[in-house]
Amino acid sequence: MEKIYRQTLLFDFYGELLTERQRTLFEEVVFDDCSLGEVAERHGVSRQSVHDMVRRVTRALEEYEEKLGLVNKFLDLKKKVSRIKELSEDERIRQLADEIMEEL
Repeated sequence: MEKIYRQTLLFDFYGELLTERQRTLFEEVVFDDCSLGEVAERHGVSRQSVHDMVRRVTRALEEYEEKLGLVNKFLDLKKKVSRIKELSEDERIRQLADEIMEEL
């Protein structure tokens, strides 16, 4: 799985478990594609502290996934719904599969 895609999913599922500061710094570095130096300057901290924070947050998100497995369950469910749609010849079932996919 692409690194950014995985980070996005992990953040979507577990981001609320982080502190506001952790979320902000992680979002700026990972999602807004700001450099460590830019983020450090903006928040009045060292580049190294931003780097360390991003590493700790990434590790924490991975640990949450190891314990709870919500991302893997989500991805597995998406595969199964796609497979149902693929195999079904009934248009109502295909529409329902599309609705489920949109909700996921």
